[in-house]
Amino acid sequence: MSDANVVLTGFMGTGKTTVGRLLASQLGRTFVDTDERIVARAGRSIPDLFAERGETGFRDLEAAVCRELAQCSGLVIATGGGALLDADVRAAFSSTGRVVCLTCDVDEMLRRIGQDVDRPLLDAAPDARREEINRLLAERAAVYDALPLHIDTTGRSPDATADAILDLLDEVMIPVRHDSGSYDVRVGLGALDRLGRALRDAGVELSSPVAVVTNPVVYEHYGEAARSSLRAAGYRAEICRVPDGEQHKRLGTIERLYEDLLDLGFHRRGVVIGLGGGVTTDIAGFAAATLFRGVRVIQVPTTLLAMVDAAVGGKTGVDHARGKNLIGAFWQPMLVMIDPRVLRTLPEAELRCGVAETIKHGVLGDPELFHALSSGPGGPSDWWSNGAVQRIARAVRVKIDVIEEDPGECGRRATLNLGHTVGHAIEATSRYTIRHGEAVAIGLVAAARISRALGRADGGLVSTIEEALTRWKLPTRCPDVAVDGLMAAMCHDKKRTSAGLTWILPHVIGEVSMMSDVPEAIVYRVLTEMGARSEA
Repeated sequence: MSDANVVLTGFMGTGKTTVGRLLASQLGRTFVDTDERIVARAGRSIPDLFAERGETGFRDLEAAVCRELAQCSGLVIATGGGALLDADVRAAFSSTGRVVCLTCDVDEMLRRIGQDVDRPLLDAAPDARREEINRLLAERAAVYDALPLHIDTTGRSPDATADAILDLLDEVMIPVRHDSGSYDVRVGLGALDRLGRALRDAGVELSSPVAVVTNPVVYEHYGEAARSSLRAAGYRAEICRVPDGEQHKRLGTIERLYEDLLDLGFHRRGVVIGLGGGVTTDIAGFAAATLFRGVRVIQVPTTLLAMVDAAVGGKTGVDHARGKNLIGAFWQPMLVMIDPRVLRTLPEAELRCGVAETIKHGVLGDPELFHALSSGPGGPSDWWSNGAVQRIARAVRVKIDVIEEDPGECGRRATLNLGHTVGHAIEATSRYTIRHGEAVAIGLVAAARISRALGRADGGLVSTIEEALTRWKLPTRCPDVAVDGLMAAMCHDKKRTSAGLTWILPHVIGEVSMMSDVPEAIVYRVLTEMGARSEA
């Protein structure tokens, strides 16, 4: 985290001062309460200042103190609930710090405020306080809602609120630009809890129907958490379940999903949210791309593989009997929310599959990421800690750099298929009993060996990639399948053109090239050397 100020604002009773002191302690920073600073400077209590100068005079003092603090750095600042109603104060704090608006429900505010009489804006009789709070909240709603970062403190202890703020401040936001606009990929611990607020920030109308498309396994872990976050933000959110597994990634599943969406009263202003792994996000994305000729989609991946690959970039699709992802469309999401904490419930084998795709991104365009992963796992929690936020964000940036240059897969975007030509063939011939990430790991080794056979890479590259994959317990040899079957499966690859298969071949870590005239004899030899069965 940089030394930019952290500014806590929000209505009275939301916990700004208590939480601010805890946050400052955890960050090793100085804490400043603007009301305390005003009292010290004026030599008068807040009620006395209101009585002597009126609210306008108090606001002038408050604005002066806030503008001074905005010129400092490394502070945690708790403001009065009305301080940021001043546009100049908002601009000053926003330009030099991160502003977090704390919220909570009115019952919680009343409980916390209790019989406190040291609040000049709340001098109504106790039985009239609720009405006065609601009136003031309505007056301030537009300003509070416009602030970019929010934490609901209802039912949260001060310590839990401070932890949630730290997670929010560590969130990485990566913009993705495409032909028709842009969207953000947000990577941060606790992002799932912030899903509803993220929709509001993205401009989704509260009147829009929202459908969370998920599978039964993910629903049990996170379906209600997603729906609760959406409903707390004011959305009418419902769950649509689709079956889990690559074998269900078919047009029949899409048709049944259409029926579910239409039964919910879906229309063109609706929003589909894909909550799950790559199969689920692909299904959700393709349904969104084709229903009513296109509705908005938000992706919330729950596997590492989907986080670093499937959910980002706008490629959607389903499988056909003749090949994987043969039917699909480019349909950009309006937002991608990545919460590494959901990886805690991911089976270890599935987590390793995501590591394979992350290693691929390192080979493709980020040597530092590759070398960080090449030493193997430090422990499973590596993937749901603050360090995971940065690793996932680095892998996502590799993909974004490529897709921004080539959004329609007319050129460089094909490099993202590094390891996939052989990988998809292995998946198909195994009838998808071999996981995608495992197949990609084998495909990475095959690509490196073909590159070496063509004189485009040395043996050191092959061993470096194989050793990294082995440390993560990923396969590096072909399964016991007929090499002719693999060759035939590659003929149905959707990236095949009249010039033949497009191979992505690594030269060194971080550098690859495309080649469409790789001799079949070399491919055949490499695959048999890696363990594929020759019928000859």
